[in-house]
Amino acid sequence: MIPDPSALSSEIPGRADAADADRPVPRHLLPDSAAVLPDGSLAVGGCPVSELAAEFATPLFVYDEEHLRARCREAVATFGGGVAYAAKAFLCLAMARLVHEEGMDLDVATGGEMHVALAAGVPPERLVLHGNNKSDAELVRAREVGVGRIVVDSFDELDRLDRLHTADGRVPAVLMRATPGVEAHTHEFVRTGQIDSKFGFGVASGDLDKAVERAASSPAVDLVGVHAHIGSQVFVAEFFRQAIEVIAPWVRDLDLPELSIGGGLGVPYVAGEEAPTIAQWGRVILDACRAAGIRSRVTAEPGRSIAAQAAMTLYTVGTIKEIPGVRTYVSVDGGMSDNPRPVLYGSGYEAFLPRAVDAPRPRRVTVVGKHCESGDLLVRDAQVTADLRVGDLLATPVTGAYGQSMGSNYNKVSRPAVVFVRNGDARLVVRRETDDDLLRYDV
Repeated sequence: MIPDPSALSSEIPGRADAADADRPVPRHLLPDSAAVLPDGSLAVGGCPVSELAAEFATPLFVYDEEHLRARCREAVATFGGGVAYAAKAFLCLAMARLVHEEGMDLDVATGGEMHVALAAGVPPERLVLHGNNKSDAELVRAREVGVGRIVVDSFDELDRLDRLHTADGRVPAVLMRATPGVEAHTHEFVRTGQIDSKFGFGVASGDLDKAVERAASSPAVDLVGVHAHIGSQVFVAEFFRQAIEVIAPWVRDLDLPELSIGGGLGVPYVAGEEAPTIAQWGRVILDACRAAGIRSRVTAEPGRSIAAQAAMTLYTVGTIKEIPGVRTYVSVDGGMSDNPRPVLYGSGYEAFLPRAVDAPRPRRVTVVGKHCESGDLLVRDAQVTADLRVGDLLATPVTGAYGQSMGSNYNKVSRPAVVFVRNGDARLVVRRETDDDLLRYDV
């Protein structure tokens, strides 16, 4: 059972006890459609995983399309129109179309993400443009195409919007991004709501007051609300309540039509972690807004909670190196180029063999990539079956967010393909890069 988010502790959930470590991979970490076939192997979206690897090669991102759609529908049912998918979690043409088809807006953080969304056919009025350092070119294009809302992040950005308005007279709808001074208990690199942040207008410093007053009286923008975001991978509902209480006066007293609480809802990555559902999280947010006297439209920007558990990454084991009494290294054909989160944040993952989903995993190994870095770790303390061998297919679940999107070509490794699976069909949505692709931009 996932607990009521209002009752969650102030501690970030951790890994299961060592006594539980040899158990099969927890089913709640797998995509919704994951099923065990009669031979004990895994299928996702009705497609045997081994066949996907044989057809598309590894490394490979496999997304359960129905899982993605179900989470989008849950978000829309919870928050209503205006809830936006945070595209930075995972974006390609197919994902943009899917999210739009399910009734969500898209939160785009750069001109590049905006370009992908527009190329996918998403109407510009369904886009919310973010960014702490938007360029003139990004603001010009957003205003020209008619982006639905621009989240203003600084006084310098207001200066740019004033200057652009003088030139062309366009008046975009904007939200002021507040920095509420709430320190969520998450990794320091993904906290955004604390006083010392590169994002937004500080409440404690009085900057939000000044920004709202300026925007409200400016002919260059149409102030429609306030935005806040306290960080990513947040499990504790109380932090969201605190942020709402801090910024409520600006929305309530000015009778602004919209409050966006951003995203940041955490998801479980390893055994022993639990997190609220989008619906549970949304109830906490909406209840806190009503308690604070906010009667405006309340929107949100879930990303990780839409995409993360929808996917897994498939690798092929290439070498196994045992150092007696120290550790066993299992090297796979990917690594930090397709999942930099363990290197950046020390993030934990599970690993399992798709040929034996429900088998005990008594063997402790360290799963590493093929890059020329000792820090190229994927799973530091992975539990795998005792008979793991070279050539095995190995999977890491919950890789649908911030894996493909943060990937790189480090060591000139080509980036993996992405497939969506549903009802027994697999469709390629991002092709695997070739060696010639690595030369494409050289002059």
